[in-house]
Amino acid sequence: MPAVSAHLSANTTSQSQKYVAYWLFGMAILVAIMVVIGGVTRLTGSGLSMVEWRPLMGTLPPLNAAEWQRVFDLYRASPEYDQLNYGMDLAGFKGIFFWEYFHRLWGRLLGLAFGLPLLVLLITRRVPLGYAGRFTALLCLGGFQGVIGWWMVKSGLTEVASVSQYRLAVHLGTALVIFSLLLWSGLDLIYQPSRRPTGHTMGSLMLIAITILAGALVAGMDAGLLYNEYPLMGDGLLPVEYGEAGTWDAFENPASAQFHHRWIAALTFAAVLALGVRAWRDGSKWLGGAVLGAVTVQFLLGIATLLHGVPVSLGGMHQAGAVILLGSALMLAHAQHR
Repeated sequence: MPAVSAHLSANTTSQSQKYVAYWLFGMAILVAIMVVIGGVTRLTGSGLSMVEWRPLMGTLPPLNAAEWQRVFDLYRASPEYDQLNYGMDLAGFKGIFFWEYFHRLWGRLLGLAFGLPLLVLLITRRVPLGYAGRFTALLCLGGFQGVIGWWMVKSGLTEVASVSQYRLAVHLGTALVIFSLLLWSGLDLIYQPSRRPTGHTMGSLMLIAITILAGALVAGMDAGLLYNEYPLMGDGLLPVEYGEAGTWDAFENPASAQFHHRWIAALTFAAVLALGVRAWRDGSKWLGGAVLGAVTVQFLLGIATLLHGVPVSLGGMHQAGAVILLGSALMLAHAQHR
């Protein structure tokens, strides 16, 4: 009887861990959607439409004409209205307000979707052994991400109506750290804890991360609107403006930022392509194929987005492609090192 009880207990624990893993995978998907919503918010010029931060009271949108007029008046006092949208009427304002409001609302829903189940797991003592600290850290990081988001928006409410490209990179990077930790933790629970990736695999993951952050700098400076051609930038591979911003040229010069993003992306494409081919040959056909498909589609999407002048549709798909590529590479890395 004791042996049977122990077996049933082990099965119950295993099943419970699977449910927790599925919850983490669901959270990773919600974070991925959040990243895409954030990209669309920026691409539609909506990111500075809400000029106040009300974490608790700002859940509901304006519900009457007086409240709409109040938030519109706040926006009309902002630098963006004077510099970019002077003369915009209330109907136009509602259009850009939607995406920023939806982005913030999705963030609040993410907090509830993670915090409430975590509270239940803690109360019922069903947090998998060794994961309580990791889950608590994820909850804190998610809350801090909201603060980072406001810190980013606040940078665009000064004299220049544009958010800091550095703060944008931190905001996006933090979101992808959360996504990666959720996905990796779920894989640990479904299969077994994996060792830290090394060698070619780690190098490919680092290149993916660097490419994404380089893309954030491009987005922060609207550098994708320059040189809508490929592979040349004007009369050559190197833009004529390269180096004009001095020491911080790579981070302050839009043309240089686009140049770096292009060629880091090409290097990443080659490295991840080789990783996928090797995995395919080693028998990981599903994961290897997923990585090959993701990196190829993402590279082509990047070129198409550039050639078409960064339309919202292609820009949003390119942002989604980055998350899918990162996720598929993490899944392959986990499989290779467990």
